[in-house]
Amino acid sequence: MNYQPPLELVSDNSNNNNTINASIIWLHGLGADGYDFEPIVQKLNLPNIRFILPHAPDMAVSRNSGYIMPAWYDLYGAPNSKTGHSKEDEDGITNSQNYVNSLIQNELNRGISAGRIVIAGFSQGGAIALHTALRYPQKLGGILALSTYLPVKTKLASEMNPANASIPIFMAHGVFDDVISLDMCKISLQILQSNHYSVSWHEYNMAHSVCVEEIGDIREFLKQVLP
Repeated sequence: MNYQPPLELVSDNSNNNNTINASIIWLHGLGADGYDFEPIVQKLNLPNIRFILPHAPDMAVSRNSGYIMPAWYDLYGAPNSKTGHSKEDEDGITNSQNYVNSLIQNELNRGISAGRIVIAGFSQGGAIALHTALRYPQKLGGILALSTYLPVKTKLASEMNPANASIPIFMAHGVFDDVISLDMCKISLQILQSNHYSVSWHEYNMAHSVCVEEIGDIREFLKQVLP
């Protein structure tokens, strides 16, 4: 896969790397790019944190008639609304997992401890954030899972890493989301809880998007996990 260098930002407009003591790797949704969440980073206004906003590679997406667009993995069809199950691109998900692992390693090499690294994502990016962080072999700072779901659900119990058994998870969804239904997201929530993960659950009166109230809650969560 051909990955473009990620966008890097600090939300307090400081470029002094000597003051950076935490990193947030934030993955965009299907068809977007790393610039999608740049305005959110500025609104969060959290000092001393480096935000890494990677760009997904272009690929043909089966669910969208083979149209080529930025995607973290292929999509084959709408999941069953009751079970949440569908055919999944496990190879593509693993490729993105490995790429995010390399971004984490880059932050470790820069002197950021694993416990000061948060993995965040929206929609398809949120699926990769959950998939990657729950399997990562060092304890991370937290997960932001926004308007998303847990992929490869049936393998979580066997692949989850004990290092992140107690990782803080912020999970948020819009009650009017017609892209990833609230019911589908709640199936993922139930699976996480059944595997003893502690999830901070939030619902908002919005569609498949991010709202002002949510940004405020994200900011408070990040202040808690990255004090």
